[in-house]
Amino acid sequence: MMTGSTSYRLFLMRLEQLQAFLAVAETGNFQQAAQKCGVSQSTISRQVQSLEATVGIALFHRQGSAKLTLGGDHLLPHAKKICQIWATAEQELTDLQSGKQTELCIAGIPSACAYQLPPILQKFSKTYPNVQLRVTTLGSDRALKVLKDGLIDIAIVMNNPFLTASSEMVVQRLYEERIQLLLPANHVLSQKENLTWKDLHNFPQVVFKDGYGLQRLVQDQFNRQGISLNATIELNSLEAFRGVVKQGTLIAILPETFLIELSYDPDLVVRSLTEPSLTREIVLVTTSDRIQIPPIQYFCKLAAQIIQQQNSLTYSAL
Repeated sequence: MMTGSTSYRLFLMRLEQLQAFLAVAETGNFQQAAQKCGVSQSTISRQVQSLEATVGIALFHRQGSAKLTLGGDHLLPHAKKICQIWATAEQELTDLQSGKQTELCIAGIPSACAYQLPPILQKFSKTYPNVQLRVTTLGSDRALKVLKDGLIDIAIVMNNPFLTASSEMVVQRLYEERIQLLLPANHVLSQKENLTWKDLHNFPQVVFKDGYGLQRLVQDQFNRQGISLNATIELNSLEAFRGVVKQGTLIAILPETFLIELSYDPDLVVRSLTEPSLTREIVLVTTSDRIQIPPIQYFCKLAAQIIQQQNSLTYSAL
């Protein structure tokens, strides 16, 4: 039984035979074909003879100039097509390795897409203006699934070792953020400065849809505390959370990144939760083959660099 590497070598050998066949067909002469291919005449002759032995029919008349036989005439268009397909494939792979990628597809959680990604995307586009960026907002679980399915190149998600524990996955830590509570200003809980998880027992809440890492994280915390999570509405848009909570009856547990700007809204109140405080780790995930591609490699390094700078500015302002 042939191995994959053996099959590949045999394919290349037969490709060389077809290339030799095309060179002789185009020049009408074995010597000129050898010069065109940069090999000896004996090599060209041997490759054509091997091809003839494989197909079981003579491909050239060898009296005088090398003219195609009926079999050679039938093979000619197919040989041209095969060699052109291979040349195109080689060029595409060369372009990929040299960074000539036509697009880069990214999926990220809502907060990352809204706040962390914009400066990264802007700087990336200046360095790779010919690479089209395609960004989709997804929950962590869904983003990692489409990454594994090969539909995207990079996922920016809440860390979940159970979903990234694979040798093909490359996980890069970006930042950590607190999980806090968003309340209407007139809510009964807004009167308390220090809130615990038990204070939230049975209060109607707006939550992320199933498949979002934050939804699972919050539900786990409620389970640990032995209290009920009263999920009244499910959403997947941060702006929708703002609008619903402002109506005055529901509360929401959300990432600090999003809540920073909402703390200035007079109709809303942001409170920290203790006993215990809850954080989540945001990571960038790609695959071991993709990280070798220059634009993807650059994006990963750029993301880490810019987010580190953002964090430094945030802490220095505190």
